Amino acid sequence: MTHPANNPLSRRTFGVLAAAGLAATALPGTAAADSRCGRYQPTWPSVDRHVPAPEWFQDAKFGVYWHWGAFTTPEYGSEWYGRDMYRPGSNENNHHKATYGDPTVWGYDRFINGGVDVAGDRVQFAPKLASRGGKFDPDEWARLVKASGAKFAGPVAEHHDGYSMWDSRVNEWNSVAKGPRLDLLDLFAKAIRAQGLKLLVSMHHAYNYNGFFDFAPRQTDPSLQKLYGQLPRAQQDQLWLAKLKEVIDRARPDILWQDFSLNSPGYCLNNGPCAVGEQQRLEFLAYYYNQAEKWGKDVVATYKHFDKGFTNKGQVEDYERGGPADIVTPYWLTDDAISSSSWSYTKGIGYYSSTQMIHALIDRISKGGNMLLNISPTLEGTIPAEQRAVLADIGTYLGRFGESIYSTRAWSAYGEGPTKMGGGSFVAPKVGTAKDIRFTRDKAERVLYATVLAWPGTTLNITTLSAKRADLSGLRRAELLGTGTRLAYTQDEGGLRVTLPDAKPFESPAYVVKLTFASRIPVVGPETGAAVYVDRNYRGAGTTLSVGSYTAAQLQAKSLASKSVSAIWPAEGYQAVGYSKDDLTGASATFMVATPDLRASRFDDTIVSMRVTFDPARWFRIINVTNGLAMDGGGTVAAGSKLKIWTPDDSPNLQFQAEETGDGFFKLTNRTNGFVIDGAGAQQGGNPVQTVYTGATSQQWSIRDTGGNVFVIANRATGLVLDSGGNVGSGSPLKVWTEDGSPNLRWQFFVV
Repeated sequence: MTHPANNPLSRRTFGVLAAAGLAATALPGTAAADSRCGRYQPTWPSVDRHVPAPEWFQDAKFGVYWHWGAFTTPEYGSEWYGRDMYRPGSNENNHHKATYGDPTVWGYDRFINGGVDVAGDRVQFAPKLASRGGKFDPDEWARLVKASGAKFAGPVAEHHDGYSMWDSRVNEWNSVAKGPRLDLLDLFAKAIRAQGLKLLVSMHHAYNYNGFFDFAPRQTDPSLQKLYGQLPRAQQDQLWLAKLKEVIDRARPDILWQDFSLNSPGYCLNNGPCAVGEQQRLEFLAYYYNQAEKWGKDVVATYKHFDKGFTNKGQVEDYERGGPADIVTPYWLTDDAISSSSWSYTKGIGYYSSTQMIHALIDRISKGGNMLLNISPTLEGTIPAEQRAVLADIGTYLGRFGESIYSTRAWSAYGEGPTKMGGGSFVAPKVGTAKDIRFTRDKAERVLYATVLAWPGTTLNITTLSAKRADLSGLRRAELLGTGTRLAYTQDEGGLRVTLPDAKPFESPAYVVKLTFASRIPVVGPETGAAVYVDRNYRGAGTTLSVGSYTAAQLQAKSLASKSVSAIWPAEGYQAVGYSKDDLTGASATFMVATPDLRASRFDDTIVSMRVTFDPARWFRIINVTNGLAMDGGGTVAAGSKLKIWTPDDSPNLQFQAEETGDGFFKLTNRTNGFVIDGAGAQQGGNPVQTVYTGATSQQWSIRDTGGNVFVIANRATGLVLDSGGNVGSGSPLKVWTEDGSPNLRWQFFVV
């Protein structure tokens, strides 16, 4: 390692940074930087060796953080006020001019340094500690968070606005030098750790110079250029890294959470790069991981799900306000907010309900993730009563049912029921029903927790555990968690039917049935497609294959080597075909029922490629995800009649057969009239019809599984997909539309 004073290139760069106020933190490659002095080097092969989600993180499940800073001062709009106050014609721009004056004169920096508004009142982010006569009490915040059941917590230490909430040597725009004159990060870190919680520090500063202040005027003062993200990009990249090193060394965070713009092309709102220099990103990771090893800690670095700045080999993906539709590995995180309208406090702020937040937490944990929940303190440093109530309700739930949450893992199925949650980022939380169940299991795989999202009455039917899908001979006990009440149960083709008390024992957003087995929880058969395993009796490496064709290479990508499949379990209504050669050639065998040992079929260790399809002899109700209505052929109607959607019932008018036509396409035949669905001539928003099958491509449909028994049905001729129309009434016409990810275009197949 070489000190800058002994390296000409380093001396030149060091001089530039000194002029910008950055010389207090040494450069990558210098003795002080220490990125290369340890186990981890600033290269992807090196940092990718880091364990992304240590066991303590997977056990923790729930955390709380807060957006609170200079952007809270106006208590208007959102935490993006600093950007939008400069955007001509925006509500924030109009509000700013009316309340403070022209933003090109009365700039964002005055919220930090202090200023006088048009009414003559003093304005500044300067909360006062309760111990000094103010309302801000970081210890009380930490106690409130602890009572919520959170296992990790912390502040936004710097948002997009460039204002550091610690005593920074590289950024004079900090909370000790300007504003409250308090080292807020240090106060929070001490308060959180005093409650026995892990410390999370949230950093959003990559976007500071990647577009946040696009509309702000160009500054001539070097210090203001730093605040407004207007330094030369090389200096900005170095400042980004220097701030992180300060946070690492001062706070020693257990989790260092980062917002987007690490490498997010297409997501920034300007014409420039939407990224931090790759070398700086690698220097950060290596430095953090090496420092953590010195501390003896297992730490977590996160990044936004859509951002390519890090990888999930060594870091944890974060879904903003959302989560996946099904179980996802490796382990992941979501950040969400109690507020439906803003991450920072604003007057008139809207809130989600406690039940929405608790159901979101349960759903995300069932799919293999953690939830980080944001609260929004006021300018003075108080947490509003509405937010306190949500935190208290979560704490009550976790105090009663924490056994089914903490230290659990996702099971082979996340859950069942009509309410579909997640599916990506920016998906609002939903309230589940008494038919919605989410599963978790203990780490020993002997206890299965079935959480129902409303009181189901005297019987809870868990359809996933039907006799068709699970052998429950090893089940030894069922009890209602939180009561110790032992429950009677029976199993049949329709599910595991658990008898509950005549009246619910207490009010709760959800209830948990604990199922304890003599040994391992049994393997459950798939809901759709076919599950395949490399060991007999459904053991060993395995995966569920959705409808489609799989070459040897595609099976290999799913950890199924050629000639390794030893057990196959098709879901009810599906079939799997195994081929002895690649590309669906050679000898074949069709599997329509669970087959725990392929030796009986003489196809053991023989399968090279596979095809999974619907059983052409079975009939299905095809139900829309948005409205729960079923496709309806209308009965005995004339050829050319339009289809509609209808409230599901047992009528054959609502039953269709999905039969392959070749090349991976299907015809959909109505049970009553024998007609197929035909998309010929239907433009976007138009209506498909039903008619006699002729083999035309307009009568052929691709059926693509998007996960969780949710399909997109696209016409071969037009490419348009079947559309329910959204929240419409029973009897509304079936339409076609361009695929856009809407749940209106998502369908589920249920075997009759």
